[in-house]
Amino acid sequence: MIDWTRVASLKAEIGDDDFEEVVPLFIEEVSEITERLRENLDLGKLEEDLHCLKGSAMNLGFSEFSDLCNIGESMSAKGEAAAVDVSEILASFERSKQAFLTGLQEWVAA
Repeated sequence: MIDWTRVASLKAEIGDDDFEEVVPLFIEEVSEITERLRENLDLGKLEEDLHCLKGSAMNLGFSEFSDLCNIGESMSAKGEAAAVDVSEILASFERSKQAFLTGLQEWVAA
């Protein structure tokens, strides 16, 4: 679900201080988009939204979430946006966020 190797690489690339700033910004940005998908799904913008989510998720190691966004983005690009399981993508984000925050506390403590 979480690619901790990617998380470690990101932290090494940007440093501890910037990492501590990036994490809340990522969560906030992704949460805004997922809320919009949850409350006002626009199939015409789904490909664009999933592309944005995929990139953010990849950068922070949310591998399952990123993979689901990639699948949905590809489907949307083929005109199959209505068939994308948006609820599964949103559920994956919530699971991933929880796993990440829990794992991050353990990782920092170690």
